[in-house]
Amino acid sequence: QDYYGKELQKSEDLKTNACITSARPVSKLVRDALERIHEEVVARYYGCGLVIPECLTSCWILDLGSGSGRDCYLLSQLVGEQGHVTGIDMTEGQVRHRSGAPCHPSSTPPTSLPSSCQVEVAKKHIAYHTDKFGYRKPNVEFFHGYMEKLGDAGLADESYDIVISNCVINLAPDKRAVLQEAFRVLKPGGEMYFSDVYASQRLSETIRKHRVLWGECLAGALYWRDLYSIAEEVGFSPPCLVTASPITIGDKELEGIVGNCRFVSATYRLFKVPGGSRTGPGQVTYNGGIVGHERELVFDANFTFKEGEVVDVDAEMAAILQSSRFAEKFLIRAGGANTAAPQGCC
Repeated sequence: QDYYGKELQKSEDLKTNACITSARPVSKLVRDALERIHEEVVARYYGCGLVIPECLTSCWILDLGSGSGRDCYLLSQLVGEQGHVTGIDMTEGQVRHRSGAPCHPSSTPPTSLPSSCQVEVAKKHIAYHTDKFGYRKPNVEFFHGYMEKLGDAGLADESYDIVISNCVINLAPDKRAVLQEAFRVLKPGGEMYFSDVYASQRLSETIRKHRVLWGECLAGALYWRDLYSIAEEVGFSPPCLVTASPITIGDKELEGIVGNCRFVSATYRLFKVPGGSRTGPGQVTYNGGIVGHERELVFDANFTFKEGEVVDVDAEMAAILQSSRFAEKFLIRAGGANTAAPQGCC
């Protein structure tokens, strides 16, 4: 709180560009949805970019680290009245970034607000947005709690289609617990779509305990290979890298501390593929129709699907498409080239 509330007065005070989101260009649909969100929700939101997956109609979504609720109210519009969005956040005694780092502060955040201030701001405007979106009843809810202990907030097994997270997992001491909880609450075929910071090696004790590097979201970064091993242990399919951007450190002293370690901001997608779904490689054809991606779906760094075009996919991708919410958007045939797509890494 001292670092965010006193040392960082404006974005130029940041010593790295860690607080970025590897995201695709924002569509007009998303821009228009953002304009309908209450100004206080937007003003109290100190997050970084957007983490918005595709094919969201009628989905149930959980946002880990939802802050003042901006992304939840955006997703509320994209899932529609039949969908549902839950936000959970453990806000400290000040208005701060949902990622824990002040990406776009215009002034010093106040430090005298109650412990659940961000969540209370989000809850305060539920009725406003329900009316603004023309819904008969709210399709959002907010909880004050920890992403390592979603059960404490009453979140049940297999209750969500998608879990999203925007640069908050690096702040969790037990990252395996976060992924385990996300896996638990996801339905079979569900997806965890999230951005975070990753390191090229396991971090030393000196780095992990450095106050400024923690504030800059680097000291808690996971070694990228550990993401793959933790995901496998928990039960997810191998991570699909969507995008990655290198992080630069504009401070000689900090550069000296991190040495030859390198950091990236990356977006990954993990799927809860049911057992028995993995049969073999296949040929898939995108039928089109996903709002905002009618002609082309850039799924990850390895696979782009154009409407009507046959694409050879490996067994993992075939299983993901067949078992997830994307199934009805694709024609999937067994067989095809037995080519293993290269694993994207940092």
